[in-house]
Amino acid sequence: MKAMILAAGKGTRVRPITYTIPKPLIPILQKPVMEFLLELLRQHGFDQVMVNVSHLANEIESYFRDGQRFGVEIAYSFEGRIEENGELVGEAVGSAGGMKRIQDFHPFFDDTFVVLCGDALIDLDLTAAVKWHKEKGAIATVVMKSVPKEEVPSYGVVVTDETGRIKAFQEKPKVEEALSTDINTGIYIFEPEILDYIPSGVEYDIGGQLFPKLVEMNAPFYGISMDFQWVDIGKVPDYWRAIRSVLAGEVKNVEIPGNQVAPGIYTGLNVAVNWDKVDITGPVYIGAMTRIEDGAKIVGPTMIGPNCWICSGATVDNSVIFEYSRLGPGVRLIDKLVFGRYCVDKTGATIDVQAAALDWLITDSRQVIPAEPTAARQAIADLLGTEGV
Repeated sequence: MKAMILAAGKGTRVRPITYTIPKPLIPILQKPVMEFLLELLRQHGFDQVMVNVSHLANEIESYFRDGQRFGVEIAYSFEGRIEENGELVGEAVGSAGGMKRIQDFHPFFDDTFVVLCGDALIDLDLTAAVKWHKEKGAIATVVMKSVPKEEVPSYGVVVTDETGRIKAFQEKPKVEEALSTDINTGIYIFEPEILDYIPSGVEYDIGGQLFPKLVEMNAPFYGISMDFQWVDIGKVPDYWRAIRSVLAGEVKNVEIPGNQVAPGIYTGLNVAVNWDKVDITGPVYIGAMTRIEDGAKIVGPTMIGPNCWICSGATVDNSVIFEYSRLGPGVRLIDKLVFGRYCVDKTGATIDVQAAALDWLITDSRQVIPAEPTAARQAIADLLGTEGV
């Protein structure tokens, strides 16, 4: 069976991570989120997967290649152009436009197929969803999830009648104006005829253009609300929540990697730590070849990537740290995400530690730096309060 993963977006709301990592490759405890989607598709018999790529396309193609090691076949549809110097420039054509581009090249979608956004962790019974779709005789089905009413302003709301037929959409409505608590999860089931309603050669969106057209035509267009684990990674706070959910064991199809060295504490290979001289409270994951100096304190849920260095007296509390990060002595990192030279709080606000002249607090662990900060730098730290970094 055939499927498509939407992987052409720039992921602007997940910056700074997506400056160098495309959204489908954002790691969930060292494993790209798209890899979990491929495992789910394979589990439900979808073994031919088309992926549209644009932003950082080479990164995605180099990692997944032909899909053989993941038990599926993968092909890529590049959306963009190539400059005279050989540089690839992404020019995405929209989610629906990406589907049409593939079909115009050569008819690929010849039976019921599913489309998944490449930036969400899901644990869904796709087989049951496809069966329901076929029983309804639908040309298109949106898999929905019910959320608490106070959360609807963050999502696209789907309005259905008593049979499940979609009557309208509301894009991020106010709580008091929401007509439903069922939201669009970006998981779709289509019949090949859906391609007839998408124009060729133009940018075209599934949610913003194709679906309103189907409602206007009164097409057999349905929504099914299902109970499943769904962790969207549309924004930095969402990524934060995804890591927390995995560490807490709330996502059934995601296992914490490495070895459990103590209750709730997992490590990769060759972690340098004297367990008797550090204070660690799980759930915590520590990547391979990371050094934790004596006197450090780590409070979960926290993920520390591989090849990091946490200096003596540093505190890491409810935070996510990517690979090759070094936290200086005494630094208090609370509710933060560290990615390269950037430090992001849980609301998504970014501090460029280099631009703010705070790069001595968080550095690349591969750099050789003085053992102690200068008196001037220490004075700045005292003034700012390292807890705020």
